[in-house]
Amino acid sequence: MSGTTHKGPRAAPVQSVAVTTEWAPRHGRPAIHRSWTSALAMTIPLVLGVVSIGGCSTITKGVRAETTVASSSPSSRAGASTTRTTLTTPTAVTTVTTTTSATTTAPGPPASVALHGMVVTIDPGHNGGNFSDPSYIGTLIWNGRENETCDTTGTATAGGYTEAQFNFNVAEDLEADLRAEGASVVLTRTSNTGVGPCVTQRAAIGNHAHADAAISIHADGGPDGGRGFAILEPVADGVNDAVVAPSQVLGADVRTAFLSQTAMPLSTYDGTDGVAPRDDLAGLNLTTVPKVLIECGNMRNTTDAAMLVSPAWQARAAHALASGITTFLLSRPASRSAPAPGATAGPRWTPRA
Repeated sequence: MSGTTHKGPRAAPVQSVAVTTEWAPRHGRPAIHRSWTSALAMTIPLVLGVVSIGGCSTITKGVRAETTVASSSPSSRAGASTTRTTLTTPTAVTTVTTTTSATTTAPGPPASVALHGMVVTIDPGHNGGNFSDPSYIGTLIWNGRENETCDTTGTATAGGYTEAQFNFNVAEDLEADLRAEGASVVLTRTSNTGVGPCVTQRAAIGNHAHADAAISIHADGGPDGGRGFAILEPVADGVNDAVVAPSQVLGADVRTAFLSQTAMPLSTYDGTDGVAPRDDLAGLNLTTVPKVLIECGNMRNTTDAAMLVSPAWQARAAHALASGITTFLLSRPASRSAPAPGATAGPRWTPRA
């Protein structure tokens, strides 16, 4: 974050098949296990009393015409599927047990509901069009303590990759991760082509949503030799008094996750041990919900910049933020303020063309 620059017969036996699949973990989260037991009616030829079973190595949604799914119900079994088939003929009852390593092709696993009912506001700092309207973003606003400008252009790498683009990319990845956990997400901007909103409006969007947590995403324009990320936390100024303590807890959870999951070190120049209390930022001064701002790295440092411009690292950063936010939300008391009507539908601000 910076003021300026510095994403033959036939029988009809019943075959019970237990199949378990393991969904590959996404973004380092634990694997989700799902299993199904299906009763399948199959036609099996009998020749001279010898039972011949054509093993079905793969069960898919488009099962061949001779096979029909009779029922399905959850099962907790894991590993290879075991098939036990009982065939009744006029002369004998034959039971055949076979074990296969059948796989199942099915729709993706349902979204987690761990954060169901919770609202998170994501504020991607600056905007891609801010360069085009200096008079608007230069308008003075009251940040709770003093005047500051409506917004700034943000910083950029030496190669010209803008902070506004980085912020927006990480915000989109974070939104997807949080929605996958069941959360409702409110963004302060939904594109990187507009101007604004002002920092006061960004705070108001999170407040209006009655967010359970809010995070402002930035990258810094620090000294060329400085490295690392920092968590900026609010300082009590009246409006935000009630949320300073929970914001510090949120900051600690995000700091822990980001440090352990992104390979970005703690800032060598901003704050202490990666934490910097700030009383000069409207987004923190005017918040009435738990909120922190993260400077994900220093765009003016070549080592940090190489990470910050990488889409893979941006996704990694988003996963770490989601992990920290989830840890915070799941540790919070169950009773929270009810979201304002329409809070989950999106921001209350329309970007300027």
